[in-house]
Amino acid sequence: MRRSMRYAQVWAILLLAALAAAPLPPWAWAAPAPPAPAPSPVRVPQIARAWPVGVRPPVLRGWEPPPTPYGPGHRGADLSAPAGSPVRAVAPGRVSFAGRVAGRGVVSVELRGTDLRTTYEPVSPSVRKGDEVGAGDVVGAVEPTGSHCTVTCVHWGLLRGETYLDPLLLLPPWLLHRGPSRLLPVLGVPLPA
Repeated sequence: MRRSMRYAQVWAILLLAALAAAPLPPWAWAAPAPPAPAPSPVRVPQIARAWPVGVRPPVLRGWEPPPTPYGPGHRGADLSAPAGSPVRAVAPGRVSFAGRVAGRGVVSVELRGTDLRTTYEPVSPSVRKGDEVGAGDVVGAVEPTGSHCTVTCVHWGLLRGETYLDPLLLLPPWLLHRGPSRLLPVLGVPLPA
């Protein structure tokens, strides 16, 4: 028994030594494969000409893409808005849906010249399917209940086909960010001549 174990150990050592001394196959000498390119960022034209509500409403919760199509995440942006506030189309397009889904008012607008559509909820629609709307046109009013926010808000969504995108990408910098800072005179300090 001991003798057979010793033979097994010797054979294992010889096998490992032979493998270590053997020349490597040609594919082992090849340069390592380059890293996979990073996925290209999603291209969304900055065509919005108005916020859906207000002038620059507070974003209560931003877009959080889900890791899988049915995974958890946030497929839009929640914008603070009092009940009854007008909800406006962010860009010109055609209303593709205006009605109720799961007890909430929803308006969807296919944006002209793109493969994109925006959604707004909970909204009491003032438009009908097929209506043409311009940027800033009122499509409804914020409903007082039915939102998933802790305060009254509008959930603004953006889709390309069945893929959700960040709706804030539609906003050009001048609409998304506040203007430049302005310095005001300090009281008691004379202005330069």
